[in-house]
Amino acid sequence: MAAQEYKLKGVKSLDLGPGAKEEVEVEGIENGKVLLVNAAGTVQAVGSKCTHYGAPLVKGVLTKSGRLTCPWHGACFNSKTGDVEDAPALDALPTFKVTERDGSVYITGEESAIKSSRRAPNFKCNAAGDGQEEKIVVVGGGSGGLGAIEGLREKGFGGPLTVISNEGYLPIDRTKLSKALMTDTDKLAWRNKDWFTQGSIEWVDGEVDGIDFSERSVSTKEGKKFAYTKLVLATGGQPKLLPLQGFKVLGNIFTLRSAHDTKKITGAIGEKGKKIVIIGSSFIGMEAAVATAADNDVTVIGMEKVPLERVLGEQVGAGLQKLVEGKGVKFYMGAGVDKAEPSNSDPSNVGAVLLKDGTRLEADLVILGVGVSPATEFLRNNSIVRLEEDGSLKTDENFNVVGLKDVYAIGDISTYPYHGPGGEGKFTRIEHWNVAQNAGRAVANHIVNPSIKTEQFIPVFWSALGAQMRYCGNTVGGWDDVIVDGNPADASFVAYYTKGEEVVAMASMGRDPAMTQSALLMRTGAMPKKSELKSNPDVMAVGVPA
Repeated sequence: MAAQEYKLKGVKSLDLGPGAKEEVEVEGIENGKVLLVNAAGTVQAVGSKCTHYGAPLVKGVLTKSGRLTCPWHGACFNSKTGDVEDAPALDALPTFKVTERDGSVYITGEESAIKSSRRAPNFKCNAAGDGQEEKIVVVGGGSGGLGAIEGLREKGFGGPLTVISNEGYLPIDRTKLSKALMTDTDKLAWRNKDWFTQGSIEWVDGEVDGIDFSERSVSTKEGKKFAYTKLVLATGGQPKLLPLQGFKVLGNIFTLRSAHDTKKITGAIGEKGKKIVIIGSSFIGMEAAVATAADNDVTVIGMEKVPLERVLGEQVGAGLQKLVEGKGVKFYMGAGVDKAEPSNSDPSNVGAVLLKDGTRLEADLVILGVGVSPATEFLRNNSIVRLEEDGSLKTDENFNVVGLKDVYAIGDISTYPYHGPGGEGKFTRIEHWNVAQNAGRAVANHIVNPSIKTEQFIPVFWSALGAQMRYCGNTVGGWDDVIVDGNPADASFVAYYTKGEEVVAMASMGRDPAMTQSALLMRTGAMPKKSELKSNPDVMAVGVPA
């Protein structure tokens, strides 16, 4: 469909100030809207909805220089070009020419772009490799791998690009597995097979069992070998198991990491009315509890005093426990698991979980949410690479594996120097879908433009805990106090985690776009100090970041 001119309803002039934005209707297009923005002094129109989950961008944060950030999950766009600057958005925003005449304002664009509020990536590649000698292999088809291949093609890498994945499906929205127990990989997929074909991306279903770093080749269990000039390792995490009696031999005990896992769990639940015991009170366990609580008898076992205590602290964790208890979930906190016992009706399956204090919890099925370890077993006996104690790979700021040229590690397997507030370059490993994708984009930028310093991103997290929780920052350097405004039990609060006077992380519910604002302020070094937030905990009062 060809571009044409459309009038903006109720807009008479382009008088937006620097950093200002306004959502307006487009006449002649049902439900058609665009966002007028003043990006660094230039007023133009862009798509009105975030391309991740469709959040209204008018409620996000626009800097005076033109960075436009989603209010929900931190996706960031360049409002001049519409290009993606930060995950988790994959598609860019469409941009539209704006014309002012005769007391009215018009935009020029295609109706489909206005209604969809998205623009597909502009791939710069061809099957012949565009004359480039580089051949990049990405091991892992999750969020990090997807971020890397999207970034590479968007930034102009036109050479051969191969992805090797052992999951058995194309990249999916993994966050919906624990939050909603979704099982349909076609509905969960971010991109279909045609998208990879159009981008001249070779997709290989296989499991890597070795890497020859001297020869620069990757081998798979299927007997194939793939040569590379640059290698991106993005194999993610492997769910931990409990080395306790019964847990290795009894059926209906599940981890929750892949779509295969959710299919097994939903199959075991069946219609409803099951007794579900969840071991682990961190994010995966809590999300699974909320996702299954409506029609089942759900119990969470946690070693901490309150859920999520290590990450969010006792005050916020206690409030979130009350919130989730309101969904019908029961908790046994400060508890140790002794063993799993077989079912009387079917001794091959679990029937109960015993705690160390003698408490016996009947269970039709058990879900383990006790953490993940880096999926790097295929490197355990490699003669060249050295794994960290936790099985991860140590990298520099560019996610280049220390001691290995042209080899990158991202996502759950990467221990990298964190330079955000309170980080001071300390090495940390961060397990989150969004962090992995941003690391993939950072690697793509470094491969295409190695002379440009990698821009550090502020980690952003989100979780469904009876309501949508947002989080940004990192506490690798520790925190000694927390300022809480509002009540976590009511799903309306903001919490600032501080070390001395510096805010190193924040969490919120029902206070959008406080997290987005905080992440931008952290990124620019303009986050208010602890004493300032004690006087006024409204981070939006700081104003638009420069």
